[in-house]
Amino acid sequence: MNNFNKSVIVLHAHPDDTEAFSAGMLKLLADRGYRITIVTLTAGGLGGMSGNREKTIAIRKEEARNAAAVLNADYYCLNQKDGYAYDNAEMRIAFTNLIRKVKAGIVISHLPVDYHPDHRVASHIAEASALVASLPNVPCEEAHLEITPLFYHSATIDLSDPMGEKLTEPHFYLDITSVIETKVEMLSYHLSQIDLMKHMHKMDNFFELMKAYNEKLGKTIGVKYAEVYWQHLGGGFQKEALIQNELKEFIHKNRI
Repeated sequence: MNNFNKSVIVLHAHPDDTEAFSAGMLKLLADRGYRITIVTLTAGGLGGMSGNREKTIAIRKEEARNAAAVLNADYYCLNQKDGYAYDNAEMRIAFTNLIRKVKAGIVISHLPVDYHPDHRVASHIAEASALVASLPNVPCEEAHLEITPLFYHSATIDLSDPMGEKLTEPHFYLDITSVIETKVEMLSYHLSQIDLMKHMHKMDNFFELMKAYNEKLGKTIGVKYAEVYWQHLGGGFQKEALIQNELKEFIHKNRI
């Protein structure tokens, strides 16, 4: 049995993505002594209604820091352009460096078939970075890890791919009923998104919509609220079901 550090690093594309898709799991892991690090690929500069990108970036970074603080988590931004994110060597090295800096045992990102192009880019960067985090020849400031970290994927909206087709069954559902208020609290710091979602998606209350989405997932497994996850089991990655074992009392429909 491999020994993975109790350190989780999350790479999502925008501020509020981590809170929307993974805050429940992160709270449960934090309560078990895991160190949490939240990273966004972009600062969400397009995600505001002021017409001022610089002002929006400053607001959204502050919102992300405040949300992360609920879990005593560190927050970093890789400062890509919201809406125009791309995968390159610089981003891979930067995220590999962060994985090493926090000595991550677990990496979480979007699915590679997520509906949003920025999400897909973040997933590819996370996968490539995690895969080489233990290799000494990667040009990073931080020392290489002793073992390749485990890699997990969070959900997409409505569990659909870019074409609107339903995804394969998640590897597991996670009962987050006991921590839903923490998730709501973290989301509540992203106040800039209320007006944006009203304009962009005609959503009256973005936070309540996300809570309703978790409630919908919960009904699938007979609990009040749930999140869903996949573990990356492709070649090159470790395959221990660490989260599934750590949070086994909250896991449903685990097919690994």
